Amino acid sequence: MHIPSDFENRFRSLMAPSEFDEFIESLNEDRVTGIRINSLKTDLPTWNKISPFEIRPIPWSEHGFYIKEDSRPGTHPYYHAGLYYIQEPSAMFPAEVLNAKPGDRVLDLCAAPGGKTVALAAGMKNQGFLLSNDINPKRIKALVKNIELCGITNTVVTNESPSRLSVVYRHYFNKILLDVPCSGEGMFRKDHDAVKSWNKYRAEEMQELQREIFDHAYRMLSPGGTLVYSTCTFNPEENEQNIAHFLKTYPDLYLKDIPKRAGIEPGRPDWADGNAELLKTARLWPHRIKGEGHFVALLGRYGDFIPQDSNSKSDEPLKSFREFCDQILYNHPQGIYYVNGPRLNLVPSGFEYNAKLKLVKTGLYAGAEVYGKFEPSQAFAMALNWNNITKKRSFSLDESDLTRYLKGETLIFEGEKGFILLGVENFPLGWGKINNNILKNLYPRGWRKTR
Repeated sequence: MHIPSDFENRFRSLMAPSEFDEFIESLNEDRVTGIRINSLKTDLPTWNKISPFEIRPIPWSEHGFYIKEDSRPGTHPYYHAGLYYIQEPSAMFPAEVLNAKPGDRVLDLCAAPGGKTVALAAGMKNQGFLLSNDINPKRIKALVKNIELCGITNTVVTNESPSRLSVVYRHYFNKILLDVPCSGEGMFRKDHDAVKSWNKYRAEEMQELQREIFDHAYRMLSPGGTLVYSTCTFNPEENEQNIAHFLKTYPDLYLKDIPKRAGIEPGRPDWADGNAELLKTARLWPHRIKGEGHFVALLGRYGDFIPQDSNSKSDEPLKSFREFCDQILYNHPQGIYYVNGPRLNLVPSGFEYNAKLKLVKTGLYAGAEVYGKFEPSQAFAMALNWNNITKKRSFSLDESDLTRYLKGETLIFEGEKGFILLGVENFPLGWGKINNNILKNLYPRGWRKTR
């Protein structure tokens, strides 16, 4: 890899010679690959029995595992079942630090492609309100797919600027994850294009953007709340110097200590204003840990969090939906129903429709009424518990029909006419519709296996 000379010179001036040599050498090593198990779908004892990969635990992530890069996790049927999310190991750390719990009101402000949102929702056990936002409309599609693939039901997705969100959600969230756009130095090993574009995204310019985004996030943080600020870059301008600036600019913010283990090191106060509080921040260096690199700070806001009563009111669910559930489920899903014409959503407590916001996804889109009949969505299929389904068929991993289904092919299929849920080893994959012993394949076109 050709590392930019300006980058090398910058860190040569910051680091001791021996550490600088280790750091630069690590950037030329092979990248590290990881997966995080989706605890909404399975638990660790089960995963350890069924894992098709050779795995090693990632020490800072309870559900994270290293895998070999040639494992091709994105092609396995368990990926299509949403059992895990493919994520760079050090990128798992920010969500672990925020530690979202059931009932929290959480904001993932710069969320695409969704790895941190998926982790937050799993920690919340789909209970509470999670707002997942990204300003880039081109990245929203991947964010929505990953949320639906993983069976997440408590998340609203918006495509908004932080400034517009901060007007609507002032002092609203008790936990905020702010993984800001950055110069991406921690992506050098993973993406060689990041090396080529490094000169385009200079640290000083990114710092200005990051401070602007942080100001809007601060306005949405409730008293008594916590905010994780993180980057996947190494330079002080976007990390320690930003945190030092935030502490001076917002007197009611303070740093909480992040426990350091498994090679994670404290931040470096001497790279900013010398404030020893910066030792509470965390640096994940590629020459100290097995990962690409990250910086993480945990900020608290003085005061007491006062939960706000939700004004969410449940609509009467569509009659066709109730009839569909009678036919295919043992128990109807519980929650707050939101009916918009023929479309039915189950929304998290705390969500209120606001015409000022660009809403992309409002909780769980269950499906829509078409000519008096309910047509279930793929998201609804992925959110169901296999044991609550009456009409279903599970493929084994070695069945040829499993691959054919995931490729979207029509199958010969005996069974009662109507919808049926298909799965793999008792994990949902999607819908099919039987008629005259032919299964109409309803697996979404954009999700299908191509090989």
